[in-house]
Amino acid sequence: MDVVCSSLPSPRSRSSAAILPRKPTALSFSSSFQFQGFVVDRKQSSSSIQTAAVRHLVGSVTKTQGLRFAVVVARFNEIVTKPLLEGALDTFRKYSVNEEDIDVVWVPGSFEIGIVAERLGKSRNYHAILCIGSVIRGDTTHYDAVANSVASGVLSAGLNSGVPCIFGVLTCENMDQALNRAGGKSGNKGAECALTADHSIWGVYRSKMVNIDGSWNCNSEFSC
Repeated sequence: MDVVCSSLPSPRSRSSAAILPRKPTALSFSSSFQFQGFVVDRKQSSSSIQTAAVRHLVGSVTKTQGLRFAVVVARFNEIVTKPLLEGALDTFRKYSVNEEDIDVVWVPGSFEIGIVAERLGKSRNYHAILCIGSVIRGDTTHYDAVANSVASGVLSAGLNSGVPCIFGVLTCENMDQALNRAGGKSGNKGAECALTADHSIWGVYRSKMVNIDGSWNCNSEFSC
């Protein structure tokens, strides 16, 4: 069987070609591409490539007017969760969040936080949901099952509702670790959750890409 590859040059033709020194050249090109309803034209050169300015969306803790929050709190280990709640509410007050714009929902334990947070998010009555609880390791593997389920539940609540669900559930080895993080020497994680919530709201809603009802905002910058 004879195989002919016509696209490959013969060794003779390759050796007979003259090799000339290359001169440095400046590479320039222009490109135009279209996606999602708008066209981008760019002209670049190898010596200087210009890019458009990058827009940074940063949270603001000074603009809280009109924002509504829900706080889901577990009653189990209330000696820990109550100070966490107080830390969150105190932070909201410091940054001028109206009390009537905050709803606190108590659930039996941390395991139930995820499903309640998702229902609250899907109600479209809140801009962010704080999830506060405390899971402390015991003598059995129950701790691992609950801690993993709570983390997955809070994550799913945010993804399924489109509303930021802030994870404020302490998972500690002992009660001392938990109390230290509920207003002790390690600070108050509830207060940190309140600040995180406002920063998350800025990124999701203040960017004007997503409306409070979860729909995409069709404007001059973004095409739906």
